[in-house]
Amino acid sequence: MNAILRAVYRNGVFVAETGCALPENSQVELIVQGPIVVPPSVADPEERARIRKRVVERMRQNPVPAGAPRFSREQLHERR
Repeated sequence: MNAILRAVYRNGVFVAETGCALPENSQVELIVQGPIVVPPSVADPEERARIRKRVVERMRQNPVPAGAPRFSREQLHERR
């Protein structure tokens, strides 16, 4: 049986995020994939600081309203 399962490494144990139909004590092989890192397109530290400052200013100009709905973890993260 081949399947792709998502799991989180927590307290020394891989905890599955999705269900599976494996019998108890089944042996599996895990392939750990690192995060995909995209290098920044702007390398100049001063330009990056200017960009960061503009982003923070815009965030302060557009705060989240006090009565806005709060999303759950499930809603914020794509689940397969």
